[in-house]
Amino acid sequence: MRFMVLVPASKESETGKLPTAEVLKEMQKFNEELVKAGVMLAGDGLQPSSKGARVTFQGGKKTVTDGPFTESKELISGFWIWQCKSMEEAVEWVKRAPFGKSGDERVTVELRQIFELADFAPSDPGGDILRKDAELRTRMAK
Repeated sequence: MRFMVLVPASKESETGKLPTAEVLKEMQKFNEELVKAGVMLAGDGLQPSSKGARVTFQGGKKTVTDGPFTESKELISGFWIWQCKSMEEAVEWVKRAPFGKSGDERVTVELRQIFELADFAPSDPGGDILRKDAELRTRMAK
């Protein structure tokens, strides 16, 4: 099973303040453990929302809103994609992440299971969509 692990933004990350060298070293050590265990497939930090945009689709119209976005509780500052045997395993890995170590810092990390192609089989009885998607993924991997 694959999981997306969403790391929330903070007031500091939204200002563009970079983590300290100590924090980066702790995160690098954690990432190395994930890679060594064959768990981490991808992961990156994100620029603040001031460098982002949102596109809203409604009634056939598309509206672009440039950042920054005010609801920091709804923003993410980074992500991982992990391969784990179960949600329980993914949760155990998250518990090892180097968050919430300073003072009153509160960090709530969200885990979401990623759909696999086979999950869509009921919507594609003939398999045409799944075949085309598999071909597309093969091309992306090159």
